[in-house]
Amino acid sequence: MEGTGKAYVKTGEFVTRAVAGETIVVPITAGVGDLDSIYTLNEVGATVWELIDGTTTVNAIVLAVAREFEVAPDQAKTDVLEFVTSLAEAGLIRPVGEGRV
Repeated sequence: MEGTGKAYVKTGEFVTRAVAGETIVVPITAGVGDLDSIYTLNEVGATVWELIDGTTTVNAIVLAVAREFEVAPDQAKTDVLEFVTSLAEAGLIRPVGEGRV
């Protein structure tokens, strides 16, 4: 699949909190939390979110997810690519080297 060699970076500031076994991500806009844009991540999503740091490639994230959650690498790849694509479409992340932080 395309895009596994890319690294992504978060596109802004976020507040991240663990609540009742899920991770809540709130974008910060003009110094205030955008409560209309709250994202809730399960354990796998939270792991992917943490690994999006501007240097870790999608392929490395796939391997980490497969190892940590004991899933087949092909399934981890499909799931991670789908999630990364949805984060990019929501404007929360972008490929390194594209746009501004």
